[in-house]
Amino acid sequence: MVELMSMRQAFGSALLDLARSDSRVLAITADVSTSDFTDILADALPERHFDVGIAEQCMIDVAAGFALEGHIPYVNAFAVFLSSRALEAVMTHAGLGGLAIKLMATYAGISPQMEGPSHHAISDIAVMRSIPGMRVISPADANAMASLLPVTAEVPGPVYFRFPREALPVVYQKPPQLTVGRANVLRQGDALTIIGHGSMVWRCIEAAELLEREGIQARVIDCHTLKPIDHQAIQDAANETNALVTVEEHSVIGGLGGAVAEVLGGMRRRPPLKMVGLADCYAESGTYLDMLDRFGMSIGDIVAAAKAALNQREF
Repeated sequence: MVELMSMRQAFGSALLDLARSDSRVLAITADVSTSDFTDILADALPERHFDVGIAEQCMIDVAAGFALEGHIPYVNAFAVFLSSRALEAVMTHAGLGGLAIKLMATYAGISPQMEGPSHHAISDIAVMRSIPGMRVISPADANAMASLLPVTAEVPGPVYFRFPREALPVVYQKPPQLTVGRANVLRQGDALTIIGHGSMVWRCIEAAELLEREGIQARVIDCHTLKPIDHQAIQDAANETNALVTVEEHSVIGGLGGAVAEVLGGMRRRPPLKMVGLADCYAESGTYLDMLDRFGMSIGDIVAAAKAALNQREF
């Protein structure tokens, strides 16, 4: 049986642990404390938990005040609203101001499912990685969450930290040693490389296992940090496997695929690159896994993209 773990719950627990170890850390939420599990911190350390109500832009203003006083505010809201409704404040305070505001963006991608496309975050990575100085991070599972979240307190400036609503299969059996800005190779292979980000990493592993049954050895990379992206890992994969596939729960425009393409653009010899993600469209309401499959992010889609990339290789 596949083990499922909630990244949201892991986030709430990790944030409390971080707050207990670092007196600068506090949480601000936009009326979603039971959705993002910051109520765990609120129960234990109520003096360091602030709920501003459904007012995401004001939440960033409040966070800026705390950051200017030396605190490290972790602001919490749905990804779609942090990257749209609150965007002006994020750009001004977190971006231009360079403040240590940590944007905890839950319900990312199409994981809000039944709430429909108005609540899906399918362009948030494209928006956030374009802001100067903004780091963009997305853990692959709950154990990666436990590893990456504490590091964000020491990362200077703003961070956009993205994770889904749904519980996902375990990728790491225990909290791994991960470094911001350095991708992690989960599986070795020399035929091609599948690069995954966040909630889609487990599907990359599943796809690689299917390809192995056909004699195709695929390298799998967990690109948990999309900005700054690991140029070396991508260049090595391009040189050593000669075909790449990117996989993300986001539009194929401006996300992981675009970031990898930017790295490849600086190379003299560029391998074929196929992007798996949401096409230039909105998703619909429905159950989570079914929607991933319907909108081009199935395991079969990854396998098909891998074979298409292999067929375009030049030797």
